[in-house]
Amino acid sequence: MDCLFCKIIAGEIPSKKVYEDEQVYAFYDIDPQAPVHFLVVPKEHISGPSGINEQNEAVVGHIYSVIAMLARELHLDKGYRVVANCGEEGGQTVGHLHFHVLAGRMLSWPPG
Repeated sequence: MDCLFCKIIAGEIPSKKVYEDEQVYAFYDIDPQAPVHFLVVPKEHISGPSGINEQNEAVVGHIYSVIAMLARELHLDKGYRVVANCGEEGGQTVGHLHFHVLAGRMLSWPPG
């Protein structure tokens, strides 16, 4: 499989790891859009939000638990944003489900 995030999870491409367990891998974005910007991805290859189904939906709940834990550990007390892009027009550039966590500045809405 020629998936960028699968290669990062496998250690074939270096990343700055934030967290890892048996289900997920979290790492800092190489092009941060906020002072704090990391991604949380399932280790299982899921194409994106539209690839979530009854067989893999539990990992999404786990991802949100990990995000909440990391937000506490990183002292994101003033708030943060979680974003999952879906499809080309939705801004998804890597075909592997991932959640962006952004914090450390006032985030505007709607985002660009």
